[in-house]
Amino acid sequence: MLKKIISVVVSGCLLATFAASAEDAASGFTAAQQAEIGKIAADYLVAHPEVLVQASQKLQEQQQAEQQQTMLKQVLQNQKSLLDDKSTPTVGPADAKVAVIEFFDYQCVYCSHLAPELEATMKSNPGVRYIFKDWPIFAQRWTNSLTAAERGLAVWQQKGPAAYIAYHNAVYNTGHFEGALTTKDIDSATRAAGAPVSIKAKNAEEIFTTNSELAQAIGLTGTPGLIVMPVSGANPQNTTVLPGAVPAEELQSAITRAMHP
Repeated sequence: MLKKIISVVVSGCLLATFAASAEDAASGFTAAQQAEIGKIAADYLVAHPEVLVQASQKLQEQQQAEQQQTMLKQVLQNQKSLLDDKSTPTVGPADAKVAVIEFFDYQCVYCSHLAPELEATMKSNPGVRYIFKDWPIFAQRWTNSLTAAERGLAVWQQKGPAAYIAYHNAVYNTGHFEGALTTKDIDSATRAAGAPVSIKAKNAEEIFTTNSELAQAIGLTGTPGLIVMPVSGANPQNTTVLPGAVPAEELQSAITRAMHP
């Protein structure tokens, strides 16, 4: 009987609804018995702290799964904005069946880590459409977050997709992020793309604001944010939201999933 009591109390400790569960479980015991049960449970948890760690991990996994489902729902509701915004830099065939959308900031350390993984994925999947949505969330902290975004947009608007991806990769290949990216870096990347450093973007503020509003509507809380989905026929089974940097293998799995709407 005592083991059963311990099990009930410990299980209650590991649930978000512990207070209500504990109250229900204790209703059949005297105050002294409840105090003794609490002591036994506390001693057990001190002796077995791994139980709390496991419970915390499970709770985190549940919260992440719920967050994923919420974001996935929002992605499906915002398909047109994600896929059909003509003001967004896009690389890849117009008749692609799958799209990879990235919300990013050139000063984001995790975006920098993701860049070579995405570059490798692009080389392995030339038939996929890649959509780059600048979200310069660090602009207030580091001016070149915005400067790099504006320059990249200008390159795409005036020089096209090939020049844009050359610029994009050149910026990340500097390895400079979190305030380390310089104007010299941006100018060098611009020249590598075959564009003059005097190039200017049109409607940059409006475009970046739209990207920010879309990212927040989806539920992204930072960069990078990746979405992999079919261009048509998207559903919860073939659409993936990746709120963070991931290896090329994980991106490839999402692309493969999206190819079967």
